[in-house]
Amino acid sequence: MTRLADRIALVTGAGRGIGRGCAIELARDGADVVLNDRPGSADLAAAADEIRSFGGKCEIAAADVFCRSGCEELVHRAAAAFGRIDILVSNPALGHRSPFLEYDPATFERVVQATLVAGFHASQLVARHMVARGGRGKIVFISSVHALSPYGGCAAYNAAKAGLNHLAASIALELAPHRINVNTIEPGWIDTPGERQTFGEDYLRAGAAKLPWGRLGTPEDIGRAAAFLASDDADYITGAVLRVDGGFWFKDDR
Repeated sequence: MTRLADRIALVTGAGRGIGRGCAIELARDGADVVLNDRPGSADLAAAADEIRSFGGKCEIAAADVFCRSGCEELVHRAAAAFGRIDILVSNPALGHRSPFLEYDPATFERVVQATLVAGFHASQLVARHMVARGGRGKIVFISSVHALSPYGGCAAYNAAKAGLNHLAASIALELAPHRINVNTIEPGWIDTPGERQTFGEDYLRAGAAKLPWGRLGTPEDIGRAAAFLASDDADYITGAVLRVDGGFWFKDDR
């Protein structure tokens, strides 16, 4: 497919997991992609090699998107790499599980900073770039089903993703006159390296069997949704939340 031909996409957290899946699917749809991950990431080169293996074009831009200065550096480098940014997939996140009564206050602030505030920084800087060159563009936030469901031990992450959903809606409202579409994807339970590290393969296999769709989601499932929202096919969609969860939301109602 080439529905994203001649589009330049910036994907944060693209070294592995959902971010990598988004970068690969955008590239498969024809976009030239700037891959971001933290400095020192061992995953970026492998993600770039995979995109180049099927003829996709990409550049690597390591930067710390958890802070404003890192986002400024990233957006500058991304715009310089291909001349502009047409699409942003904002995927920064930091998870930490702990009971609320024992949750470390400093860790709570770090999770909210990395999951919510970092999304503000990246999207504002990219939106300013888009507006300065005449408007139009696509911003896709990666949220989570945690935004609406208060999973235990995840107070900071739950709150940050809920805030991200509302932030995206607010941004969509303000950027509509510039014809910049702003939408959110809510992944369900996705089979990522982080999930495997946290829970182990046996737990994931058992959990997958309980889902209405009979399997965990894949990063590519989320990537295909991001590619759709980044395309002209989604021109009349803004301020929306697209849940991509294989029925995870109602798994306990069967």
